Amino acid sequence: MINIENRITRHFQDSVDTKQRVVTALTPRIAAASHAMVACLTNGGKILSCGNGGSAGDAQHFAAELVGRFEREREELAAIALTTDSSILTAVANDYSFDEIFSKQVRGLGKSGDVLFAISTSGNSKNVVSAIKAAHLKGMHVVGMTGRNGGKIAGLMQTGDVLLNVDSQTTTRIQEVHLLMLHCLCDAIDNLMFGEI
Repeated sequence: MINIENRITRHFQDSVDTKQRVVTALTPRIAAASHAMVACLTNGGKILSCGNGGSAGDAQHFAAELVGRFEREREELAAIALTTDSSILTAVANDYSFDEIFSKQVRGLGKSGDVLFAISTSGNSKNVVSAIKAAHLKGMHVVGMTGRNGGKIAGLMQTGDVLLNVDSQTTTRIQEVHLLMLHCLCDAIDNLMFGEI
């Protein structure tokens, strides 16, 4: 008979173990990403975020925390999730390719000095890779949030970009660390821009 309580306990412990294993490597990278995002926002830029599936949810979560609020009342910050406009997504996917659903939005909405927050658990999502290439052509910096070995996204990082790669082979654990990093970014942005609380 399956002991579900043991499985649940193991999930909690595996999550803790993964976070403890990657914290030292990721902390300076999260700090660098937050500084890049703050520089963008304080210079009148915006952050465009994208991803698929659970990563789409993270992209939307991040934009909502910046435009709304994270843990304090403060002015709205400029962020757009490229995953939410069903008319754009379906038109581009139908008329061009699903691989272009984010890159066309980056070309239309992005400008030099903006940041693309590109999320892919595998690091190989074709539409996220295309968005990164489009962002570079627009003079944007990229914060890539990936897992495993960073995939194709790791090879696309340029000077001024930051790769937040979770060194794990397990999608569940990668996504859990992604959510924690997202919250760390929101906290860092708020404290760097509006003072420590």
